[in-house]
Amino acid sequence: MIDYRLTLHHETIPSTRNRMEEAFGRLVREREEGIAGYYNLPVDSTLVIDEVKARAASIPEQWGCETIVVVGIGGSSLGAKALDQILRPAHPEAKEILFLENPDPLELHAKFKTIDKGKTLFIVISKSGGTIETTSIFKALIARFALDLEGADRHRVLTVTDKGSILHSFAQEYGLDCYFIPANVGGRFSVLSAVGIVPLTLAGYDTGKILEGGREMVDAFFRREADHLLEKGAFLAENWEQYRINVLFAYGSYFEDFTKWYVQLWGESLGKIDLSGNSVGLTPAGHIGSVDQHSFLQLIIEGPRDKTVTFLQVEDFGLDIEIPKISLKHIEKNDYINGHSFGELLNAECDATREAVSGVGVPTDLIRIDRLSKRNLGELILYYELLTSIVGAMLGINTYDQPGVELGKKILVKKFQNKDR
Repeated sequence: MIDYRLTLHHETIPSTRNRMEEAFGRLVREREEGIAGYYNLPVDSTLVIDEVKARAASIPEQWGCETIVVVGIGGSSLGAKALDQILRPAHPEAKEILFLENPDPLELHAKFKTIDKGKTLFIVISKSGGTIETTSIFKALIARFALDLEGADRHRVLTVTDKGSILHSFAQEYGLDCYFIPANVGGRFSVLSAVGIVPLTLAGYDTGKILEGGREMVDAFFRREADHLLEKGAFLAENWEQYRINVLFAYGSYFEDFTKWYVQLWGESLGKIDLSGNSVGLTPAGHIGSVDQHSFLQLIIEGPRDKTVTFLQVEDFGLDIEIPKISLKHIEKNDYINGHSFGELLNAECDATREAVSGVGVPTDLIRIDRLSKRNLGELILYYELLTSIVGAMLGINTYDQPGVELGKKILVKKFQNKDR
């Protein structure tokens, strides 16, 4: 169960209520007309689970692997990486997933050394099929491990891409298994498509539970049982020029990759030029408590009043450690915490920090998760995706394109073309 406590300083006046209704209507149309397909993934991706299990059960190289290497970047990796990081402490039996994302030669060299080809399944993920980082890393893997795509290693390589993409054509050429991303699902909204479901299912996670949580969030929203999303979206959209930065302060180190997923989702979706030609958007910032209380918190409390803060908290960590009843000479002032657990300490720090931030007038809200279940994580994924669509609708932008990213890609191609002349 997730408790959403909306404490943003906001009065729902008639004009705001109208904007909320208009935004809700736009999301209904997006769903009904197939403009955005992520709304349907919690239901449709159950078929992907069945397909993965059926294929893998008949191929020893897939089902019997010990390590899964995911080659992908951005929306092709961040969501699955976030879920794997959060779930792994409670699922030590899950197969290792190694994510190869950044074309950093030092990192790639170090990770390549840990790969045993005979025990590894390689999954190449790219929606367009031609992502330069992904294809370059894949080429390096082929060369480093002498991957025989026409023979012995054919079943060790899977692809996830759009139907009809150049990666799909490549997979057909070599007879590789290929899973498809719905055409109307953008990369940053694709975690509950084959992009995340294939590697997480093969790793041994019960991805059906993740989808169930996502479906419950979607159903609740469209039944108007989650209007707190519309209220939060209205506050953020109506006040974005004053509160330009939205901070996600997640209390738990295992949320680090989730905050990165949120940063991409928020930044790539909401930084746009609106219908009037104005540059609009909210800047996302992901932080981890309590670590970043010792860095970014000072800026929040005494810096410019241009931020809202969402606190993400877990009530029951499942695993906990008691702080020993030891008194250290000259450090006795900290003995008040003796006998309590680290989970209690972390949550108390979250509560105290939220009270301090709210007390100085910074708009805040709280997402409190009772435990880190797969169902809760599926709900949390859809919560942020729906919120992104709501804010995009209220800002009057296309939430699902990324022309700024495409511009950089075009410049990159020209740079290398000029070098090769």
